Amino acid sequence: MEIERAREDALVAASAAAATVAVALLSSFTDLVAVGRLPTLAPIAVYALYLFSRKGGPYGALDTARNWAVAAVATGVAVLAASAVI
Repeated sequence: MEIERAREDALVAASAAAATVAVALLSSFTDLVAVGRLPTLAPIAVYALYLFSRKGGPYGALDTARNWAVAAVATGVAVLAASAVI
């Protein structure tokens, strides 16, 4: 059972890291968006929320690693969209 928990953690961590790197690279190498340092780290904050919310049960039906991974990527997209508009 522990290996399954490690897989779930790795999925959420990889999604948050990929979103963070994508936001940082798009901000650095394109003129489309200019994101500050703190908003760039927003997907990592989602991963931290995932870690601290998983201290015990019971978990709801929507509290899955896949949903947390989607939330991390969606946060990165939201940061990019917000910085492109502002």
